[in-house]
Amino acid sequence: NLKGTFPKYVLESKQADNSDRNEIITKEADYIAEIKGSKDLPWRIFMISENDKELLENQLVYILSDESAIKETSWIKPGKVAWDWWNANNIYSVDFKSGINTQTYKYYVDFASKYNLDYIILDEGWSKTSTNILEPSDEINIEELIKYGKEKNVGVILWVLWKPLDSVLDEALNKYKEWGAKGIKVDFMQRADQVMVNYYEKVLIEAAERHLLVDFHGAFKPAGLVRKFPNYISNEGVKGLENCKWSEEITPDFDCTLPFTRMLAGPMDYTPGAMNNSEEKNFRIIFEKPMSQGTRAHQIALYVIYESPLQMLADNPSNYYANQTSTEFISKIPTTWDETIPLDGKVGDYVLMARKKDNVWYIGAITDWTERDFEIKLDFIDNKDFNIEIAKDGINAGRFASDIKFESKKVKNGDILKIHLVKGGGFAAILKPIQ
Repeated sequence: NLKGTFPKYVLESKQADNSDRNEIITKEADYIAEIKGSKDLPWRIFMISENDKELLENQLVYILSDESAIKETSWIKPGKVAWDWWNANNIYSVDFKSGINTQTYKYYVDFASKYNLDYIILDEGWSKTSTNILEPSDEINIEELIKYGKEKNVGVILWVLWKPLDSVLDEALNKYKEWGAKGIKVDFMQRADQVMVNYYEKVLIEAAERHLLVDFHGAFKPAGLVRKFPNYISNEGVKGLENCKWSEEITPDFDCTLPFTRMLAGPMDYTPGAMNNSEEKNFRIIFEKPMSQGTRAHQIALYVIYESPLQMLADNPSNYYANQTSTEFISKIPTTWDETIPLDGKVGDYVLMARKKDNVWYIGAITDWTERDFEIKLDFIDNKDFNIEIAKDGINAGRFASDIKFESKKVKNGDILKIHLVKGGGFAAILKPIQ
């Protein structure tokens, strides 16, 4: 049998001692919501399929959600984003001291511009304090930085704690809009009760009025609000790559589970893109110089398999510059899709997926710690010739996980694509029609 659990309505809460972000619930009601008159309460759904791979195309959450409350959406621009926090700003081969300062973030802007990334994020540390979110740090000239980004067609997104934002919501959003920021990344909500759900809606409404994107980080799983508020551009609510900084839990097995579980609820801000990759026996937890488990090709394939309209590049720009071919390949993969075809999959073991965007096909494949071979019949592509660019496990990737091989060739409808994945391995391909 199954028993549903529901967050109770919060009557009282207080800030945890010696914490600027953790709120403790001290009193709950014996009901889940306070409503006036009649009101729809949340859906609870079952997703049922005949086999594992069919789950990957289930859209029940989206279908049951309210239609968009935002009428004019041309300002909402999905894209990829260079992220600072995972890599601890450990850039190198520069002539300035790296850190949370204007020079470092201009370096991020330059990197984003070179690889056609749409945004950079300024994570924790950009503001005077984590609770004073109206003033930038003395080390950052925020208006100069945003102007610099605009000149290079790179937008800036600002990280904020949810409670300080709530206390100065209008003032903060007005100021960010005045500065020219493109959105906010709201963090450490850590609850899913009615009070917090109402907070999400309030922030999304106010942000939309100012044409600001919202990425909820320390968040509950998506529950349909991404359809109602398209500026809700992504959502964490997942143990993502950042957990490699303090745990051994983010394994290839785990990566092969998420598409069948958490991702079915909606966009997933997992933050892929590690350039320092490790075999199973050699993985180490290093907070400021983190690595991923599995191969480089596994990380690249996640950009096809994992859905997030605001997709991060988690590693630092210096590492991406040092691995230019990998970075160029990632930069070509879009963040939204016109069509998705699950090719094969088994929960926790492997995933093979094809996606289409603007007549270009993308294929991603990952495996757990088991070496596997697959054959993909290209019967889903258009009846014309294609040029295929491939990123696959190098011949020594089983011993040195960062070993990756790139190749290109011509293929056509009906051809068989043979894929070999090493332990923790991956495969990614881009198929462009030949004019």
